[in-house]
Amino acid sequence: MIDYWQLILLGSIAGFTIFLGLPIATLHNLSAKKKGFLNAFALGILVFLIIDVFSHAWESAEGSANVAFQGKSSWYDAALNLFAMFGGVAIGLLGLVLYETKMLKKSFPQILSLENLKVGDDHLHQLFHEANAYKLAMMIAIGIGAHNFSEGLAIGQSYIAGEIGLAILLIIGFGAHNTTEGFGIAGPLTGLVNKPKLRFIILAGLIGGGPTFIGTILGSLWDSSLAYILFLSIAGGALIYVSMLMYNSGRKQTTNAVMMTGIFFGLCAGFLTDLIITFSGA
Repeated sequence: MIDYWQLILLGSIAGFTIFLGLPIATLHNLSAKKKGFLNAFALGILVFLIIDVFSHAWESAEGSANVAFQGKSSWYDAALNLFAMFGGVAIGLLGLVLYETKMLKKSFPQILSLENLKVGDDHLHQLFHEANAYKLAMMIAIGIGAHNFSEGLAIGQSYIAGEIGLAILLIIGFGAHNTTEGFGIAGPLTGLVNKPKLRFIILAGLIGGGPTFIGTILGSLWDSSLAYILFLSIAGGALIYVSMLMYNSGRKQTTNAVMMTGIFFGLCAGFLTDLIITFSGA
């Protein structure tokens, strides 16, 4: 039996294991092939997360619709859950479109300053590449953060339902997942000419992992399947968007064979860490 404050502490640990995967961003002087593989590996993890979040979100939304169809609950609740499902996908996809547009407007004038123009085309190309890598890593962190918030809700709601064993089980499983999610955030930053800024890595880790802690607190105070579905679907939409960007970026760096190999190993890493939950519950 664990008390409430132990639950909060464990929830924060589950979220901040994401920092265990972030150090690969500091890998330096990588060949294009190795960098492409690491990006593809990170992409494979994101593809797994897309499968995972949509399966859980749709299971909840579909379940509420099925119960309503049987006349055991209100159609109003079912309609709200379905709206949260599809509305969340729209928010995740289109929200990052707006974010990217604003980021481009802010970064381009700085890159195209008179000082940078004097240095030459190679320097400009490097600056554009680094700006794109930082932008992509932050968008991945945002998508993963929405996903981890829903995971925190699941931990907290299991606790208040009296299912302490399940809550601990979720903490173990989500903690393992978050380590691989750190790889997903760090993937675009590997192999940059200049090592990523420590402040940015810490910020990305907080955005990606912190919501697990926040979700654990809120989930232990407020039981809402609507919020669970909404944040899962937001995460799914965001992860689809950044996955497309990562694939386009990766194809410019390496061959399709390297990309598919990296995605395969990333998918395997995602599913294997998911087995921790299954084995622990056996």
